[in-house]
Amino acid sequence: MAGILRPGNATANDSADHIAVLRLALAQLPAGAAKRLLVRTDSAGASQAFLAELRARKLQFSVGLPIDAHVRDALLALPQTAWIPAIEPDGYPRDGAWVAEATGWLDLSGYPSGTRAICRRERPHPGAKARFTDAQGRRYQLFITDQPDRNLARLELGHRQHARIEDRIRAAKATGLANLPFDAWRRNAVWLELVLAAQDLICWLQTLLLDGELAIAEPKRLRTRLLHTAGRLLTHARRLTLHLPATWPWATVLATAFTRLWRLLPTPG
Repeated sequence: MAGILRPGNATANDSADHIAVLRLALAQLPAGAAKRLLVRTDSAGASQAFLAELRARKLQFSVGLPIDAHVRDALLALPQTAWIPAIEPDGYPRDGAWVAEATGWLDLSGYPSGTRAICRRERPHPGAKARFTDAQGRRYQLFITDQPDRNLARLELGHRQHARIEDRIRAAKATGLANLPFDAWRRNAVWLELVLAAQDLICWLQTLLLDGELAIAEPKRLRTRLLHTAGRLLTHARRLTLHLPATWPWATVLATAFTRLWRLLPTPG
C-alpha cells in the first residue's frame, strides 16, 4: 500500500519513517475503513514514538520485541504452567510450539497503557542455526500488543501471520525493486512508485481474474506463463480481437482472465 526510500545509513527502527509509511498506507484506505485496524510489524516497529502514534490514531498494534539478555532471563523464569500449545491457522496445535503471557515479567512502563507481552517458544526447524536467544533447545519469539483478547494462542497466530509481508517484499524485488537503476534519489523514488503500482496490478489480477496455483504464484511465474504470452491483436469492424496461440499451455487461462475482466468493466450508459 505504501513505501518510501530511505538513505543507506537509516536505522531499522526509525520511528519517523514508520510513521510516514503508516500515514501513506492509511491514506490509501476508503473513508471509514481505518476503524478497528490492527497494525503488525516486526521488532523494528517497537519504538515508543511509533506506538504512541498508533494509540493517538486509536489503532491496535501487534509488534515484535527484541530479546536481549534481560528479556531472555525473564522468559526462562516463566513457570512451565504458563505455557499453552500454539495453534496453526486451522485451529489445530502447532507441533513443538507453545505460547505464554510475559506481561508481569517484563518492564512495559514505557509503552502505551494496556500493553501486553506474549511469547512463543518453539523447537527450531531441522538445520536452523543456533542464536543467542535460543535456550534449552528452543527458540523464543516475543511481541507486545494492546489487544484485550485473552486467547493467547489466537493472538500469537495473528501476530505470526504478519510474516506474509516478507512475501510482498520478495515479490517487489522480483518486480523491479531488487536494484534501483538510477543515480538520483528522485528518479529512484519514481521507480519505487512504479514497482508499487505494478504490485497492486498483480494483486488485483490474481484476486479477480485467476484461480488455482496462478492466483498465488510468484511474479516470475506469472510473467513466463501469462504476461509474456505471444499474441496478435487484430482490428475488424472497429473491434479489437486478441489471437492467442492454441498450443500455449496457459492460453485458456489467459482467455478466461480477459473474459472475467471484460465482465467487470462498467456497461456504457
